[in-house]
Amino acid sequence: MPAKLYRVDLTASEQTELERLRRKGTVSAGKMKRAQILLKAAEGWRDEDIMLALSTSRARVERTRRRFVEGDLQRALNEDERPDNQARWSMRLLADKLVELGVVDSISHEAVRQTLKKMRSNPGK
Repeated sequence: MPAKLYRVDLTASEQTELERLRRKGTVSAGKMKRAQILLKAAEGWRDEDIMLALSTSRARVERTRRRFVEGDLQRALNEDERPDNQARWSMRLLADKLVELGVVDSISHEAVRQTLKKMRSNPGK
């Protein structure tokens, strides 16, 4: 079995911070999950075992490991900023972006919705 590309080695202060977050219980669910992933990864758990124990995806485990190794603890725990502080793309934002990128000259948000529906796409996920 190949060695892990992104190995999580926590310092004592990082370990303390993650334990504090885990006990605190008032952080977002995503941040809590990422903290648990890092703690288990530092204990030597395999990705498959972390996935099963925390009911999460392989991509999330790998992404959390990579963000910790390439960045730091805060980067691994927190999500990146979203464009214009939007949580999700709205039909109007998608329509505006298509025009801005020059994909179309003009398009209504309803035409975007109908196209996405035909393609069975869900922009909120």
